[in-house]
Amino acid sequence: MIDGMITDPPNIDRKASLGLALRQRILTMELAPGAVLDEVALSEEFGLSRPPVRELMRQMAGEGYIELEANRAARVSSMSYQSLRDFFLLAPMIYITANKLAAENRTRAELDALKQIQQSFQKAIDANDVEGRVFYNDEFHRQLGEMAHNVYLVPSLRRLQIDHARIGKIFYTHPNTPRMQEELELASRQHEEMIEAVERRDVDAAGELARLHLELSRRNMAMYATPEGLEAPTL
Repeated sequence: MIDGMITDPPNIDRKASLGLALRQRILTMELAPGAVLDEVALSEEFGLSRPPVRELMRQMAGEGYIELEANRAARVSSMSYQSLRDFFLLAPMIYITANKLAAENRTRAELDALKQIQQSFQKAIDANDVEGRVFYNDEFHRQLGEMAHNVYLVPSLRRLQIDHARIGKIFYTHPNTPRMQEELELASRQHEEMIEAVERRDVDAAGELARLHLELSRRNMAMYATPEGLEAPTL
């Protein structure tokens, strides 16, 4: 602020805002898998020149959010049967390890931040806020990854989380049902139990809860893909 006037934020702040917005739009499926990213429109929306936008695109491609190919526009990372299969094959190993290391290495400040994220996740469930549920579930597991304090684990976890969030948005967008609400409340209780296990540094319990939590995700996906049939009327 200069002489009582608000000045425009520097390019670095605008670039950070663009990065945050793109990540959120991708995770919540506002930008669908395979969608073309309009570099010019993004530059204009966030008041940036083209070079910092391109630099951000390269960074996000390295993180797995975006696909870059020569002589083609940037696109949101695609999803397919193979990517879903790969996710559920590898995710247990990464999430279980993250939880175990978080229980070993967490700090009090990190644990307090995890509790705050969980409160926001529960509020999103109570408000039937699909995008909020997806976003805060992603933040919850991202925070656990940070608490692991392992430079080799975090990149793999973050890449898995991109598709985890998008899977959640796909399979929780259809109309709410009593069974779905029960599953969401179970997921929230598992979060609470993870917090308790990490707080008491119970490595085995933290790892087992991660396994159960992923099994819940897998079951929900199967429930959506193959819904229960309706009862035939009695003749």
